[in-house]
Amino acid sequence: MFPTKPTLKFTYLTLTLLLLFTFNYVSYGSEVVSDNDDLDGIEELLAVDDELELEPKVSGGDVKLSEAEVLTKAQRIVIELNNDNTERVINGNEFVLVLGYAPWCARSAELMPQFAEAASLLKELGTPLLMAKIDADRYPKSASVLGIKGFPTLLLFVNGTSQQYSGGFTAHDLVLWARKKTGTPVIRISSVTEADEFLKKHHTFVIGLFDKFEGQEYEEFVRAAKSDNEIQFVEVSKFEVAQVLYPDIKITDRFLGLVKGEPERYTTYDGAFVTNEILEFLGYNKFPLVTELTEMNAIKVYSSPVKLQVLVFANVDDLKNLLDTLQDVARTFKSKIMFIHVDINDENLAKPFLSLLGLEESKNTVVAAFDNGMSSKYLLESQPTRSNIEEFCNNLVQGSLSPYFKSQPIPDNTEASVHVIVGKTFDDAILSSKENVLLEVFAPWCINCEATSKQVEKLAKHYKGSNNLIFARIDASVNEHPKLQDVNDYPTLLLYREGEKANPIKLSTKSSLKELAASINKHLEVQNHVAKDEL
Repeated sequence: MFPTKPTLKFTYLTLTLLLLFTFNYVSYGSEVVSDNDDLDGIEELLAVDDELELEPKVSGGDVKLSEAEVLTKAQRIVIELNNDNTERVINGNEFVLVLGYAPWCARSAELMPQFAEAASLLKELGTPLLMAKIDADRYPKSASVLGIKGFPTLLLFVNGTSQQYSGGFTAHDLVLWARKKTGTPVIRISSVTEADEFLKKHHTFVIGLFDKFEGQEYEEFVRAAKSDNEIQFVEVSKFEVAQVLYPDIKITDRFLGLVKGEPERYTTYDGAFVTNEILEFLGYNKFPLVTELTEMNAIKVYSSPVKLQVLVFANVDDLKNLLDTLQDVARTFKSKIMFIHVDINDENLAKPFLSLLGLEESKNTVVAAFDNGMSSKYLLESQPTRSNIEEFCNNLVQGSLSPYFKSQPIPDNTEASVHVIVGKTFDDAILSSKENVLLEVFAPWCINCEATSKQVEKLAKHYKGSNNLIFARIDASVNEHPKLQDVNDYPTLLLYREGEKANPIKLSTKSSLKELAASINKHLEVQNHVAKDEL
């Protein structure tokens, strides 16, 4: 016997775990003995070889660097670790962020330019953090000592001891996370001019207004800033400065609000200044009204505390026509439903979900939803109009939406000796049928299913004269039904007896034909049985 298709819950979590392993940016590092030596030798590691210097391009008297040249210079800021210098760099500095990579790893190639850009930005900011990388394929021993177990892996070493990287994977995300972990969890803005300059660089942030930067509430705010890994926190003490950053602010002695670069730009926090409650507020409000699912943000999206998720699979042009509608509906269900757009043409992101719905070949817009336990899925089977989407979401929140089960088209079984059952016909052909039914549950990829299918066909031929016994089969890889959710092995033989359809009898697929026939005869009074062939 081989495992069946997993339950929907297992399948959805498997998708998440697959992404976790596919985008293995977080590793589980081991501790390294701290030895806070001086900085001898670091200067030579940072030194730039004159022979490698690129001549800048000159145009109209101005010196301009190409993007490739900027990247090259940024990459030189990153220290290249090897068997000789790894221990000295890690133990000789308070903070070292290490990227473990392999030259052949596509994910490493995607991350390295972001890592180099972050290194350049952090150097400009004067952060006491060294950025280093190691070719784990070339120096496996040193990589293993550091605790690098996958590619790419990011580890922060603090006085020689490693901790997991838990931020995002753009240069901005890397800088934000690094600054928070190395002593700058909150940026203080003291003037209107500083606020104006800040807004030129930041579109998403948390603002805290306090009379004084002290006291219990302020300490809770700072703790929240340290705990959060994704959003920049800023603190101000002057109302006129706060008003530049958050125009909707009302006069108050203390205030906290979230600013996002989208139509739902300002969200005021009205809870107690308690770390966990602040973080919970951010968890429910940090995403846009409609979040674009990407390979980079997939893990964050799946870990959102908003567990009711409506996924809209559409191409870019169709989304443009639907976006205003989706944003309006999202406002209505804010903090209750997370709206996610998936590019239907992106096979890596869209196809796994569409396969769960049996719609992997669809090119038209698909609106689907998953519940907070990921144990059920739902499909909007009408046109994605505003009223239909609103009704769909309202029923989803209220728990009155009927789960969706995928099904093949209804087949013609007129001449079939073994009837083909699909999701849409399971109720009528099996549960509501007046006949006894022997059902074979199979999957195309199951190597044992072919032998069982041949046995079922022979049994159907053997019992051809019976008027109260039907033989049937269902492909469980493309058809679903609530009554089949507990089937955990392929192939499975289920005998549904008339009047007792709720409790089918499971027959052994390891039995011989004679043993199966004996079991059928034992459980059924087969009428008008004509045995034309010996089993």
